[in-house]
Amino acid sequence: MTHKEAETRHAELAEQVRAHDYAYYVLANPTISDQDYDRLYRELADLEQKFPGLITVESPTQTVGGAPLTEFRPVQHLTPMRSLDNTYSQAEVREFVDRVQRLLPGEPLEWIVEPKVDGIAINLRYEKGVLIIGATRGDGTTGDDITANLKTLRSIPRKLKSHDVSLELKPAETPRLPGLLGTIPDVMEVRGEVFLTRAGFAKLNAERKKVGEETFANPRNAAAGSLKQLDSSIVAKRPLDLVIYGLGFVEGLDGESPQRHDAVLNWLKSLGFKTPEKTWHCRSVEELIAAIAELDELRSQFVYETDGAVIKLNSYALREKAGFTSKAPRWAIAYKYAAEQAETKLEGITIQVGRTGALTPVAELTPVFLAGSTISRATLHNAEELRRKDIRIGDIVTIEKAGEVIPAVIGVVLTRRTGNESVFEFPKTCPECAGPIARSVGTSAENAGVVWRCTNPDCPAQVRGRIEHWCSRGAVDVEGGGEVLASQLVKHGLVRDVSDLYTLTFDSIARLDRMGEKSARNFLKGVEASKTRELWRLIFGLGIWHVGAGVAKLLARSFASLDDLQRASLEQLTEIDDVGGVIAKSLVDWFGEERNQQLIERLRAAGLNFQSALYDPKAALRSFSGKTFVLTGTLPTLKREEAASKIETLGGKVSSSVSKNTDYVIAGEEAGSKLEKAQKLGVRILDEDGFLKLCGGGGGIET
Repeated sequence: MTHKEAETRHAELAEQVRAHDYAYYVLANPTISDQDYDRLYRELADLEQKFPGLITVESPTQTVGGAPLTEFRPVQHLTPMRSLDNTYSQAEVREFVDRVQRLLPGEPLEWIVEPKVDGIAINLRYEKGVLIIGATRGDGTTGDDITANLKTLRSIPRKLKSHDVSLELKPAETPRLPGLLGTIPDVMEVRGEVFLTRAGFAKLNAERKKVGEETFANPRNAAAGSLKQLDSSIVAKRPLDLVIYGLGFVEGLDGESPQRHDAVLNWLKSLGFKTPEKTWHCRSVEELIAAIAELDELRSQFVYETDGAVIKLNSYALREKAGFTSKAPRWAIAYKYAAEQAETKLEGITIQVGRTGALTPVAELTPVFLAGSTISRATLHNAEELRRKDIRIGDIVTIEKAGEVIPAVIGVVLTRRTGNESVFEFPKTCPECAGPIARSVGTSAENAGVVWRCTNPDCPAQVRGRIEHWCSRGAVDVEGGGEVLASQLVKHGLVRDVSDLYTLTFDSIARLDRMGEKSARNFLKGVEASKTRELWRLIFGLGIWHVGAGVAKLLARSFASLDDLQRASLEQLTEIDDVGGVIAKSLVDWFGEERNQQLIERLRAAGLNFQSALYDPKAALRSFSGKTFVLTGTLPTLKREEAASKIETLGGKVSSSVSKNTDYVIAGEEAGSKLEKAQKLGVRILDEDGFLKLCGGGGGIET
């Protein structure tokens, strides 16, 4: 066989194998026998062995991955991956619909209800129809590049289907989008959920148990652990699957992208993606409630675990109008089904001391299986909760997973008391440092009700918690700075607060238990890298009460530096959207403490970044707040991700399509139909210099 003949045959075989993979893994409707499929696959593999030059990343044979990775590199999403707000009752669903209707007065609202798959959110980027990057959600803006691992999933197309596959859809599924089915854009991001099937999870655990390995607690943990493997050949052996539920970013589509979610799902299906197996189209609250109830009855029949229903506006135009809060879309919500409950014995109670000094009682339980995992510990919240529920050691208690995440004791089975139970005596001093404790009344979920706190800021438990939080992925992201290392650093007196991390030497940490030379150097490298993190990460890492990642981003948009934030008054802070009086007072109180002022000076001396950006944020915020931007073409110096990040940081929104609601189009070289449409609609058009000028970072012209 000549090379030309091999090349032709290879193309034929690759296309056939991809088609059969799609039929089997996506449509669940195999068109040939396993033996015939194996014959085609072996012929393809043999051909590549004889002609290695034919092997490409798109080949179906390359699903087992290459050489193991040493680490996952960060990758920025072209548009943010936001989380959803949750609701747990029909009344809250009605309130949500009323809230959206007030945002969109007079607009008829249509909704799509989908199963909420209990898996790991991922983002896939395609260029010219070829899979380029697959990443985790991460912090919503930046995730881990797990492309090699995701390529092992046969339900993820390496190359999108470009032919019209409308015949593969049921008539009712085919949207009225002439010529769009099978049409591939230049750049496309799709979002979905990676999961283990119920059967696959059971099989995986049985295999692990057989060889003496620890079993996974639940399918979601197994999926997460699989995607974190550095060796993709291991991932290839895991029974992972994927469902795609939406778009992130689209550019270069030949024709208008669909503006309704049901049409988008059908378009994605035509391109070769597995989409939700059942959805509901609703036009009223009553229909929504009925759909949620029907899904609850059906979800046990799905191949994957579900923990709720996702409710989304169908119209993309109305989504644009409704907008977002600092962390979630206003046009969507997740309805979580009632948590499963179980009864077990409370063997004992221990006290945990957190980074804020809160003393939390923890129930030590006779292990019990609940909602997919074995539970041996559960929170008892606080001393007042113990007293109010009269929870005693030896009681038979009812536990549930609050939101199916955190196990909690919700009550005592009084009919099963024997009289041998004992009342737990809450400690009078901190169990970690023996320091004084004081009662405080809180107003947040973290500090709800009456909480006892250790008043010693140098308490080892608090220091450990602050170090671990500072090093976490959501904060300044120091590799290796987890619970184990934080405990050792505090135990050996090497750190008293986070600023001490920047004085550590190789010799001082290489002596610690289980800290080899490579781990020590990687940790110090991570500490050094953390000096240049974005300002919002530093703010979040400081662990100020009520200041989560979303609020930290709002603050970084509103102040040029940490110094400006430190000087801000209560009135200035409360003027910021979504920063209320409680958060503002917490910030003013924290920055007003001399101890914290000294910490900031030590961080400054260590060389950490205190600047949010090189622009006037107040002018930029006036220009960007509430504005919608569309990026098109290739910019001279800025990458698309960098431009999108600037827009988001300044409070603007990035859209993938031009409409009458678009405020600016940022156009580079080879800008196509989007630029033309913007010109027709009279939308303001910026080149890169004009965009940077709008940001407050330089000159330029506005066209």
